[in-house]
Amino acid sequence: MATRGESEVLVIGGGLAGMVSALECLRAGCSVTIVDRDTPERFGGLARWAFGGMALVGTPLQARMKVRDTPEIALRDWLSFGELDPADTWSLAWSKRYVERSRAEVYDWLLGEGLRFLPAVNWVERGRHGEGNSVPRYHIVWGTARQLVLCLRAALQRADSGGRLRVLHRHHVTALESQNGRVCGALAIDEGAGAERPLQADAVVLAMGGINGSHAACRAHWPKDRPLPAKMLNGAHPYADGRLHAEVAERLDGTLVNPGEMWNYAGGIAHPFPHFEGHGLSIIPCKSALWLDHRGERIGPEPLVTGFDTHWLCQRVAAQAKPWTWQLLNRRIALKEFAISGAEHNPRIRDRQLLRFLLETLFGNVPLVDQMQRESADFLVDDSLPGLAAKMNALTCSHDIDAERLHATVAAFDAHFDAGRNPADDAQVRRIEQARQWRPDRLRTCAPAPLSKAGAGPWIAIRLQLITRKSLGGLRTDLHSRVLGRDEAPINGLYCVGEAAGFGGGGANGKRSLEGTFLPGCILTARAAARHLTKG
Repeated sequence: MATRGESEVLVIGGGLAGMVSALECLRAGCSVTIVDRDTPERFGGLARWAFGGMALVGTPLQARMKVRDTPEIALRDWLSFGELDPADTWSLAWSKRYVERSRAEVYDWLLGEGLRFLPAVNWVERGRHGEGNSVPRYHIVWGTARQLVLCLRAALQRADSGGRLRVLHRHHVTALESQNGRVCGALAIDEGAGAERPLQADAVVLAMGGINGSHAACRAHWPKDRPLPAKMLNGAHPYADGRLHAEVAERLDGTLVNPGEMWNYAGGIAHPFPHFEGHGLSIIPCKSALWLDHRGERIGPEPLVTGFDTHWLCQRVAAQAKPWTWQLLNRRIALKEFAISGAEHNPRIRDRQLLRFLLETLFGNVPLVDQMQRESADFLVDDSLPGLAAKMNALTCSHDIDAERLHATVAAFDAHFDAGRNPADDAQVRRIEQARQWRPDRLRTCAPAPLSKAGAGPWIAIRLQLITRKSLGGLRTDLHSRVLGRDEAPINGLYCVGEAAGFGGGGANGKRSLEGTFLPGCILTARAAARHLTKG
């Protein structure tokens, strides 16, 4: 590559995809500028807060657990669950690329960078009728994604020989620059100085994330045939606002694919100490809790159970009369099953405290449950159902919850455990028994029992809201991560990686993710871009 500009490669966005792109280009001998809108201590973007789960195919860890997985099996699961458009050839190509190369280009590559995984593969997104993950393939980074970010930051420093890396924090890209049909840089605002700054480069890599940080953008693109809740929490990053997507589509003739497809979550609670307006935490809803509507009645006719089809859960929650639902449980369930996604509330995994992690897995996550009881307004505890109902109404400033109706809801569920009854007649119990057949799930899921079981209290109610998270759509790209114009020809000098590219092609996941495809999707697309940039 020539060296005309300030850097050979300009990377817009300092999240995981941007970091990997920069690292691989540095290792190939290029000079790189990373433009990041956030502060230095938040370098790494949303990945800093992520849990670190990855859907990987055919790994040694799967083999040790006697899980037979192949790219062919994974692709079948991926396509049936994602419902990809057969005409969307580049998204289909990226889905195939993912299942074929996630072992070598993600799992092996991360091991080579010094990272390790927890010694158990988890089974998520099984599908309501078996159309999701047919085998366990959810690998968890030991240290969460925060350790991944720290590892890559250190790698960037080591690769920066001769000052070839420049990182511009608190810079906001407002436009892309092109000359003679080639993208050759960008205009950025230095938010500290308030001054415009031109940035020249031979090639530009877009790694600015999706659109889910802007609820205005989410609502504008929300599919017309799906219910839209009146209120949502924000689990993305507010800087992921879709403005550069529009810039590429409107000025450079790029194609934005599937902008209405999103990977949101049904179980959001307000962050007790928010980092930005509307900031929410995504809890992992307890399988054994009853999922109730605003009146305290069980949502049905098919009960809501996490771990099978998140896309379906979100639609069910969005369709409720009010923009919140409830999980009703007891402390026995909470200690074994309650969890919050991300690095922030998983300190044993994040800080690699193996002994304490094992103890909490075996005996219950007492610190987290007690912490939420102290800190979260959405986490309500009481010794009696009437007392709990009063607190639920106080939180929502309503009289929606009737204590007698709440008691009747519990009694109807508990009746399945009466003598002469089969608890598995309840669809939720059947789901729980199915999940517990896999050993890691058995460790984290209670054996079915009446909610009013003696000694299992006190009662707990958790108010949940839909929370935005990731964009499944993005700019159309080829297998080199080059942005494609409407004529399907690459836009010279322009690449797009990670969530900004819908994790490849503009929408490699389709309508549903097998879960854990996002961090690997960032790595795969970023490495593809760097490889083409440096080797052609």
